[in-house]
Amino acid sequence: MTETTLADLGWSAHFSSQIGPDVSANMPPARISDIHRDLVMAKSALGDLTLELPSDMRAGDFAVGDWVLCDPESGRIHSLLERRTLLRRKTEGSGDKRQLIAANVDTLLIVSSCNDDFNPARLERYLALAISSGIAPVLVLTKADMASDAGDYKKQAERLLADMPVVILDARNPKSLDQLLPWVKAGQTAALVGSSGVGKSTIMNGLAGIETATQGIRENDAKGRHTTTARSLRRTLSGGWLIDTPGMRSLSMSDNAEGIETLFADVIELAQTCKFSDCSHDMEPGCAIQAAIKKGTLDADRLQRWLKLATENQGNTETPAEARARIRGQSHHIRSATKKKRARPADE
Repeated sequence: MTETTLADLGWSAHFSSQIGPDVSANMPPARISDIHRDLVMAKSALGDLTLELPSDMRAGDFAVGDWVLCDPESGRIHSLLERRTLLRRKTEGSGDKRQLIAANVDTLLIVSSCNDDFNPARLERYLALAISSGIAPVLVLTKADMASDAGDYKKQAERLLADMPVVILDARNPKSLDQLLPWVKAGQTAALVGSSGVGKSTIMNGLAGIETATQGIRENDAKGRHTTTARSLRRTLSGGWLIDTPGMRSLSMSDNAEGIETLFADVIELAQTCKFSDCSHDMEPGCAIQAAIKKGTLDADRLQRWLKLATENQGNTETPAEARARIRGQSHHIRSATKKKRARPADE
């Protein structure tokens, strides 16, 4: 069996710069592959390890893909290294808490299918998450053989983000899966995200050469049942690493301003040319966005998706003091607009 090196596992200068040679000799690095309630599974140059958590940390403080320093004798994690990238999301009803999805990921493989699961608004949420996390997104379209025009889905996907790779494949066909090899080469890590039933587990099976239970989609609504119930880091046949994730029922925007601004750069650029700086892009005179919609150069649905994501992200990201200031500003804007309306001549 070929010996696994740290470089094979995705180790880089980013991590080695955080520790000295004497430290790594006594506390060797390991990469977390599975997380359980009281312990984690990790991969290292020493082989697969089962590690206990530090007394001052919980399982939720770690993400699959994390690099840690460990004590092989005690079988305990000593410390967590600074992440290069981190995927996380705000969960419903969790306050300011964020759920960690995956760490130290190079590419986010966003999987959708060529049927009713294809939803631009949902895909934009994944894209905003990837961009804000500094992770390169790739959109993967499955079930093309069941669509009357798979090319139309690809065109819609390509319009979401300029220069983003869009791959159409048959997840059951090994040769078709080869299209994903550029993103799962040795030392590289990709993560699979998307709704249940779109083929994430089938892609994992094919690329990693493993067998896991998969479940089909419901015929009446094209939605799948959950197959993957926990995140895991698995080696691909090409030497890279793949993180599978359960289907997410919701993906709230929080700390994703950079991603939203990149996705909707064209809309934001138009907004900066509106007559009024506080334009709501609804019915104000001189609104450049409404003018573009009337001209047919901007989709009205795209405007609404931008406003929804930006508003949601602001509400989930801002501090209580910022929220109070925003509400005061909105109230002032409404009062000013009402006064102006009352002051207009009756025949205007």
